[in-house]
Amino acid sequence: MTLRPRRSVLYMPASNQKAIDKARNLPCDAVILDLEDAVAPDAKDMAREQAVAAVKAGGFGRREVIIRVNGLDTPWGEADLAAAASVGPDAVLAPKVNDAGDVARYDARLDHAPGHTKLWAMIETCRVLFHLESTAAASRTSRLTAWVMGANDLVKETGARLTTTREALWAPLSLSVAAARIHGLSILDGVFNGLDDPDGLERQCRQGLEFGFDGKTLIHPNQVEIANRVFAPTPDEVNFARAVIAAFALPDNAGKGAIRVDGKMAERLHLVQAERIVAVAEAILAA
Repeated sequence: MTLRPRRSVLYMPASNQKAIDKARNLPCDAVILDLEDAVAPDAKDMAREQAVAAVKAGGFGRREVIIRVNGLDTPWGEADLAAAASVGPDAVLAPKVNDAGDVARYDARLDHAPGHTKLWAMIETCRVLFHLESTAAASRTSRLTAWVMGANDLVKETGARLTTTREALWAPLSLSVAAARIHGLSILDGVFNGLDDPDGLERQCRQGLEFGFDGKTLIHPNQVEIANRVFAPTPDEVNFARAVIAAFALPDNAGKGAIRVDGKMAERLHLVQAERIVAVAEAILAA
């Protein structure tokens, strides 16, 4: 099992060349070069050019590089997608996806992109919440491999209050994780807006981990360390996972559905979880 760690996925406005340059040396797992929310209308064309140049130049090391494009319903979306397809980042992030039809439309614009370029989608509209499973199922016939939660847009549409513990979003968050897992998608938690609130960020990261997210999208480099730490398996978790794998590998346990490991019951479902924990830990060490 080979996984790419996505504990910390940092948005960088593509209109800010200094930010792009800085991203090449940050300890984040992935960088999103943003052409959408973080870029003013009069800077859209320049941001697109700088994102393309950054992908061509490379230098991001083991970090994944994703371009978030503007929507197809905007004056910039078509040009963004054409540019992204031509340069071939690791993924293109589509905003405000409402259903499987939207996935197909973005996927079609990537028809001539390199095979390694995947499609990611923002889950940030009220409409998509009623089409989660069918939208995730579009991964069978497209480049779709990951979802990113957009909490700020969800609360804007619903009129809800966005708190650190996000009670108003528990249903969208948990249902999105469930739908993503049905179809093998990676899923990332939304951003935390508090730039000077590390305790709040850590609480929200831990909440995201408990919901089942693979990592968290971030808006500032000072948030990376906390996300990396929270979303990495602990040494105790890795040790127990290895013990579970080793125990089920014993000939005497080959036909058993449940066994005792270090004083705890472990079922076959725990073996699958253990294999994932070890794979994530090894991917982090190899990065």
